[in-house]
Amino acid sequence: MEIRTIGIDLGKTVFHLVGVNVRGEVVVRKKCSRLQLLRFTSNLRECLIGIEACGGSHFLGRALREQARCAADAGPVC
Repeated sequence: MEIRTIGIDLGKTVFHLVGVNVRGEVVVRKKCSRLQLLRFTSNLRECLIGIEACGGSHFLGRALREQARCAADAGPVC
């Protein structure tokens, strides 16, 4: 399972993530806590991670960058 891109929907206590491969096929869908998310990403090869822009995204973005991941905040959608 080669995950190239991960999209994360942030919640207060539960996060939903979807991982896709190089062809854009969904290879993983998970619902997890913050700690489970950081454990999951620490075991992956380098990949692009997209997270929504909100107050909680700054902490998560810093934590993912410390794991040598490339995290990108998506602007708010109106």
